[in-house]
Amino acid sequence: MTATVGQGQVLTDADAEFFWERGYLRVPQVFSPEETAELKRELDRLIVEWANRDSEWTGPWRQAYMDEETERAGKFAGMHDLQYYSAPWLRAISNPRLVAVLSKLLGPDVEFHHTTMHVKVPETGMPFPMHQDHPFYKHDDGRFIDVLLHLDDTNSENGEIRFLEGSHQGGALEHITETEEGPCSPHLPMDKYRLADTVPVPANAGDVVLMTINTVHGSDINRSSKPRRLVRMGYRHPHNRQTAGQSLGRPGLMVAGNRERREGDQAFPTE
Repeated sequence: MTATVGQGQVLTDADAEFFWERGYLRVPQVFSPEETAELKRELDRLIVEWANRDSEWTGPWRQAYMDEETERAGKFAGMHDLQYYSAPWLRAISNPRLVAVLSKLLGPDVEFHHTTMHVKVPETGMPFPMHQDHPFYKHDDGRFIDVLLHLDDTNSENGEIRFLEGSHQGGALEHITETEEGPCSPHLPMDKYRLADTVPVPANAGDVVLMTINTVHGSDINRSSKPRRLVRMGYRHPHNRQTAGQSLGRPGLMVAGNRERREGDQAFPTE
């Protein structure tokens, strides 16, 4: 299912119900062609100047997802917090059409949390095993939405995002984080969570695909001759407390509404 969102429009109640029941939603053309082109140019610059172009996920799942040759070559370009390096990306995190979508799902108060680059290199771009995002930035509850901003069209050839429908309803799951060889990237048991059981959600450049922090998802290898460029942007209800992981202890930016003070809350320190 997709929802159509244009200038000044918001999601319908049916769209919101779909998202919270199934755990994901594609919203087409939230970013205009001009905005998308500018963000793509900026992303390419950041890849050259700042990104780690040899990023990889570790763990025994690699042998199940890739043959030996691809497993040796499989990499992706990764980087966090693009808004610190680029004014266009700073504007992107508070895009009015995106914020309208998020406000329909999270309520009037929406806090930005982070951005993370996910760029699969051509031909051997690394797959991602089945996992939730919760282990990477743990929060008290499910009021956290990951936004996948597509800068390229995605499909089965270049590793579109895939979801296990309704998997978020079970809450945070225990992930494999260590093997006999030592620590590894968080992922779910391969015998219970299979990419073959997921729903593919191809999207076009300028689209966003939303998922909850507890939605089980993964993606296949980029077998195409071009990079597959996505950027994940995280948003939460400001009262959804983080307990571990990426950006822990760092205040987020309010992109909608305000941060209501509760008993015991203190203003953020300046040092």
